[in-house]
Amino acid sequence: MTLPVFLTAIISAMLVNNIILSQFLGICPFLGVSKKMESSMGMSAAVAFVMLLASIVTWPLYHYVLIPNEIAFMSTITFILVIASLVQLVEMFLKKYSTSLYKSLGVYLPLITTNCAILGVANNNVALNYGFDVSMYTAIGSAAGFALVIIAFTAMREQLESKAIPDAFKGVPISLVVASFMALAFSGLAGLI
Repeated sequence: MTLPVFLTAIISAMLVNNIILSQFLGICPFLGVSKKMESSMGMSAAVAFVMLLASIVTWPLYHYVLIPNEIAFMSTITFILVIASLVQLVEMFLKKYSTSLYKSLGVYLPLITTNCAILGVANNNVALNYGFDVSMYTAIGSAAGFALVIIAFTAMREQLESKAIPDAFKGVPISLVVASFMALAFSGLAGLI
């Protein structure tokens, strides 16, 4: 694997095909956890961990178990089971070693199980017939893109709390306006790679 391929895969997944703003996957944690920086950073770390591990496990599972046994149609349910198992691991770890982060993530931590961003990356890796190495680079880039967007969005939301905003736009409406401007900005990167 050459450096240009590595950089192309990471930059493409992180900026050009951003999982949240270009593919519109993972919107629930994007909007739900982005009120406080600690929560969004914790969610980013948890999603990155689960996304990378899920890609490491699902790629060989698909290519060496599902395809040879001619049950590739079971990939989605298999991937969901893998992701659910990994999320349970993360949940047990956070509950034991970082109780404050565990409590701040609240209901959104178990929702990583059904986070379509993680499932989307695993499905895209096999659907686009990526090799194992490119699948890992895509997972790393997607996780970095998820973190970049959710942390930037959280920073903007925290700044908006201290600004004079009309009552009709306070809360979710202004957050959706900011998210739409972020999506527009990222759509400008479409021709980059």
